[in-house]
Amino acid sequence: MADDATPLLSRRDGAVLTLTLNRPQALNSFDGALHEALLGALKAAAGDAGVRCVVITGAGRGFCAGQDLSDPAIAPDLTPGAAPKNIGKLIEERYKPLALAIHHFPVPVIAAVNGVAAGAGANLALNCDIVLAAKSASFIQAFSKIGLIPDCGGSWLLPRLVGRANAMALALLGEKCSAEEAQRIGLIWRCVADDALATETLALAARLAALPSKALAETRRAFDNADRMGLDGALSLEADVQRRLGMSHDYLEGVSAFFAKRAPVFKDR
Repeated sequence: MADDATPLLSRRDGAVLTLTLNRPQALNSFDGALHEALLGALKAAAGDAGVRCVVITGAGRGFCAGQDLSDPAIAPDLTPGAAPKNIGKLIEERYKPLALAIHHFPVPVIAAVNGVAAGAGANLALNCDIVLAAKSASFIQAFSKIGLIPDCGGSWLLPRLVGRANAMALALLGEKCSAEEAQRIGLIWRCVADDALATETLALAARLAALPSKALAETRRAFDNADRMGLDGALSLEADVQRRLGMSHDYLEGVSAFFAKRAPVFKDR
């Protein structure tokens, strides 16, 4: 295993790529090096046809504690009269590209939340397609406690996942939400026993990696677009997507396998 100076660990299991945030001494909070490493790894994986599912998890006892407030990019200068830090620049240059990279990824992305996920770390997980969490994990929208709003896509994600009432309570109060409660309110898909998280995650990733990647990515896009259109628009979008997918190798392979009563081998991406 790489040493603690390596901000991101990478492991390949067949078509599944696992990216492990590796700043355990800081609960895997983001600094410039971790941002650069994670975004770079995602860009490389997006261009690798052999990767059909990505898992993001954390080293040690935390998933990601959000932004490292000691990072020079955000740490305020407490000297009287000093200019304030431009946090908006940090969002534009680091968090926006990261959230969009995950949100538009060509294959499914799983968050395996092994411990605390706070602030931007919680919303990093929520940007992923499916979130599995250990029962001891927790989610905290900690922004209000330092005078900020949910970022890394949190302002868009939270109301869509849990409704306005729950989203407002999570964001305004900044209270810890247990993994079991997160599953109950629909913030995440499922929580599992701590010692089963790795096994459950790899089994889920392998299952997704064997499915038709284009159809999975288009499903995500259709759901996102449906939020901004009526039924008529959604039906038209479905027709457009099905038209394209119906001309793909994977559709022909899926139908052929169905009639032949064999397991399909999907190749499109």
